[in-house]
Amino acid sequence: MEKFEILGARELNGKIKINGAKNALLPIMTSTLLAPGNYSLNNVPDLKDTRTMAELLRRIGASVSFKNNQLLINTVNVSKPVAPYDLVKTMRASFYVLGPLLGRLGHAEVSLPGGCAWGPRPVDIHIEALKKLGVNISLEGGNIVAKGNPIGNNIKFKFPSVGATGNLMMASVLGKGQTILKNVALEPDIISLGDFLIKMGADIKGLGTSELVINGKDRLNPVDEFDIIPDRIEAGTFLIAGAMCGGSIEIENVNPDHISIVIDKLIESGVRVKTVKNSIIVNGNKKIKPVNVTTAPYPGFPTDLQAQWIAYMTIANGLSTVTDEIYYDRFTHVPELNRLGANITMNKNTATIIGVSNLKGAPVMSTDIRASASLILASLASIGKSKISRIYHIDRGYEKIENRLKKVGADITRS
Repeated sequence: MEKFEILGARELNGKIKINGAKNALLPIMTSTLLAPGNYSLNNVPDLKDTRTMAELLRRIGASVSFKNNQLLINTVNVSKPVAPYDLVKTMRASFYVLGPLLGRLGHAEVSLPGGCAWGPRPVDIHIEALKKLGVNISLEGGNIVAKGNPIGNNIKFKFPSVGATGNLMMASVLGKGQTILKNVALEPDIISLGDFLIKMGADIKGLGTSELVINGKDRLNPVDEFDIIPDRIEAGTFLIAGAMCGGSIEIENVNPDHISIVIDKLIESGVRVKTVKNSIIVNGNKKIKPVNVTTAPYPGFPTDLQAQWIAYMTIANGLSTVTDEIYYDRFTHVPELNRLGANITMNKNTATIIGVSNLKGAPVMSTDIRASASLILASLASIGKSKISRIYHIDRGYEKIENRLKKVGADITRS
């Protein structure tokens, strides 16, 4: 099993180009199922999740090719509306095929995501909303079997779920009549999906607000070319790396507006941050101020940067707290960070961090994508050598992260 070896306590200096956003790409890939034809997606990150979704589309009947960060998809022969467990269990975003398959074929069989029982958030939000569109849904052999052509209705989400918002948008654009979605997610990834659907010919009003009005169309058209937006989570991760390790890091190909709250928090922590068009420059400061963070739906602080921020606060000069209001149990990185010498205690969904003068290298283990990122950041800032195992997680969300960190001065190797 591959691992990273990192010799820490080195300044990072240079430029890092941000890749396309995984969380924008995956629903856009599934939305190509809505209309038969050829699609070309640019700025596509070369990730394990990209390839998993491509394989799922192939199983459904599409042809997919990927080269030089361009994805070509042909959905003319889509005819197998089944997302099997062997793929869905490895990537929750596979659930995104549910909406478009219902919209195009009126039938979808999608395995419950790995680790989910019938009912807990966020799966139940998708299911209850689709039922309100007149879709018949049953659970058979661990699969959600959905049948029926969506019929317009008014739906208010109890929580602005990104996944449920995307799925209902895709289910509604070919539905009968008008659908009104309230309390929708506002993440840039959802806005990008809406832009793509509108380019396909969908009638969507209110994009970027908490209420969407969707008038169903009889048919949509394929999109010749579309650029995937930059990954704000990747950008935030590298900015935090620069803040932790000192030196000067310039993040290129990023939309600063998408991570304005992260920039504000970094400035509050005492580092200098400068934005220039599509670039952000961060200059590290050895005297890091403690800054409390509570995650929230966009435009709040992203849960996908919670682990990285905790890593940052481990070397702050004082006490800070990080509370996750999105995923209450997303703290598997905490005991691993403590192995590096951090002083973190947990109380329910709040981490209390007392900053230490130095982290020290140690063997640690990754548990998910963002936990992996936090361990890399902490190891980069640690004195001595760290070994990070189970790094296959990081490959799901960051393209060749070790090569990009090497270019700015990190001592990191994959073995």
